[in-house]
Amino acid sequence: MACPVQFFCRGLRTVGLVLLYYAFSIGITFYNKWLMKDFRYPLFMTLVHLTIIFCLSTLTRRAMQLWTGKPRITLNWRDYLRKVAPTALATALDIGLSNWSFLFITISLYTMTKSSAVLFILFFSLVFKLEEPNPFLIVVVLLIASGLFMFTFESTQFNLEGFIMVLLASFIGGIRWTLTQVLMQKAELGLQNPIDAMYHLQPLMFLGLFPLFLFNEGLSLSTSEKLFRVTELSPLLHSLFTLSIGGLLAFGLGFSEFLLVSKTSSLTLSISGIFKEVCTLLLAASLMGDKMSLLNWLGFAVCLCGISLHVGLKTYYSKSKGHSLRQLNSKSPELELPLLRQNGGEIEDSAAEEDEEQEITLH
Repeated sequence: MACPVQFFCRGLRTVGLVLLYYAFSIGITFYNKWLMKDFRYPLFMTLVHLTIIFCLSTLTRRAMQLWTGKPRITLNWRDYLRKVAPTALATALDIGLSNWSFLFITISLYTMTKSSAVLFILFFSLVFKLEEPNPFLIVVVLLIASGLFMFTFESTQFNLEGFIMVLLASFIGGIRWTLTQVLMQKAELGLQNPIDAMYHLQPLMFLGLFPLFLFNEGLSLSTSEKLFRVTELSPLLHSLFTLSIGGLLAFGLGFSEFLLVSKTSSLTLSISGIFKEVCTLLLAASLMGDKMSLLNWLGFAVCLCGISLHVGLKTYYSKSKGHSLRQLNSKSPELELPLLRQNGGEIEDSAAEEDEEQEITLH
């Protein structure tokens, strides 16, 4: 009876981790759209979120250090500015433009356009030679591109400015995740743990986004009754509280992705991400009133087929290489978050469970 019980417990744990990931990922998408209806300063909101994530990652690092008795990695200024800064700048622009786009577009158009990030990740992975050329990649590109075209064709809620912002964010996101993979795979830097990576990235992300904030929102925000021209304390506290919620959701999203990968596999995260897009669109249609035609839904389905094909191809080629993958020890504080592409294979635990390493596409 031990095996069925273990299987049930493992399945229950996986479902719980997937639901936790869904709660943070879908939650922050709807939160950003909801907040932008009344608080039209997306770049300032992003800066607040970055500050909160840095504070939480600092506290988490301190707790991990006390728990393990081992000091956490802290990069010197030379490595920090030369090797971390490009990743931080790309990440800041990706997140900033994504949040900015919510002023103009619906959640459904945002979700669909953001899915095109897979194309740019593939492109930059080939450029940086992290991905091997594959003829099936042409099919993946055609499916995702045609699906995106069908989704935006004659859409009644299409906004060109917002669409360009998200598409540009997806392009920068391709650079972001490629650089992130390179950064986290450099063993000498010691940033394999995402908590350490977040701790080092947030300050540079803040500095990279701050000039754009000053240029676009600085004067307007300084004269806004939302923050600096308040006549009572309660509206100010309410604004700060609502902004803080997003920071908690953003930190929780990164940590839930980390837990899901470390306790199961990145393939689980990849597949979960596909169904998450479906859930997001269904919720956007029912809760936010997003309108989608039959052609739009068909385009979304075609795009998902392209993403699913890519995940399947990664699974097949990872298994065919026959490389073994070290299983992540759930009790170890040094769990690694694999990104984009790593060699996967079969590994055995007490229940002979197989983990396969795949690409991760993150929000």
